Amino acid sequence: MKTILVTGGAGFIGSHLCEKLLEQGNHVVCLDNLFTGSMVNIRHLLKNKNFEFIKHDIIEPFFYKGRNKGEGRIYQIYNLACPASPVHYQFNAIRTIKANTIGVINMLGLARMHKARFLQASTSEVYGDPLVHPQPESYRGNVNTIGPRACYDEGKRVAETLCFDYNRQNNVDICVVRIFNTYGSKMAINDGRVVSNFIVQALHDKPITIYGDGTQTRSFCYVSDMVDGLITAMNKKGFKGPVNLGNPDEFTVLELAKKIIKLTNSGSKVIFKALPEDDPLQRKPVIKKAISELNWQPTISLDIGLKETIIYFKNKVA
Repeated sequence: MKTILVTGGAGFIGSHLCEKLLEQGNHVVCLDNLFTGSMVNIRHLLKNKNFEFIKHDIIEPFFYKGRNKGEGRIYQIYNLACPASPVHYQFNAIRTIKANTIGVINMLGLARMHKARFLQASTSEVYGDPLVHPQPESYRGNVNTIGPRACYDEGKRVAETLCFDYNRQNNVDICVVRIFNTYGSKMAINDGRVVSNFIVQALHDKPITIYGDGTQTRSFCYVSDMVDGLITAMNKKGFKGPVNLGNPDEFTVLELAKKIIKLTNSGSKVIFKALPEDDPLQRKPVIKKAISELNWQPTISLDIGLKETIIYFKNKVA
């Protein structure tokens, strides 16, 4: 049994990751400050003797000695601790930057201390509003360094830099994954992401709000596929990345809205509002590296994933 630390473990993807790691027989330490994470996501795990929740903000130093004898060494660290939707990461932009700099330094230092493998959850937002489509890992991006999204976009870019510098200078075993749009159960109702927004609006027969003209594209990866990708990347010895993890099937935002209206049998109409500053017009991953080096690719179609996600939100908003 290995002790594995998941920062942001009470969040959307993090809580699914904790579940899967527990199923695989690990001792899981979940670290979360509960800013966007929720105890509801992990409450069912608290009765598991191999699960440990610690409320903590990675901006502050963290040291781990183990709850029980033999658990003191951390073998792997998944760093998912950072608000991931614009409404949340722009709420306190400075704290978002701190999470991606000071917080990442703290966690890389912990990895160095424990000789742990460290996986950084980066993002497709490192590509900014891309001038290359679709986006391969070799593309260096088109990011506005002083815009309202920069706290997240540039923060994640610096986090990647820190990982590779800790690897070169301190021999920390690192892996960087760039997560593209992910959806599924345990998404927060108010997180501002397009899938959850549209589903909640459709279930209430409220107008579905599209920012822009709806022709901007996104690629949507179901959360179980994403978790499998994260674990596969972590366990590929010597693999550093960066690697894109996402579903290369591309849809316009308007197509997504129409799918959700149909699947929810909703009476909602679509309305259009101004596109926010620096909102990317295209987003689609090239996943050749994930396929060739990790033998990973998503398996859940958008229609199947949306049906499961709609069931979750029906129960949540009932």
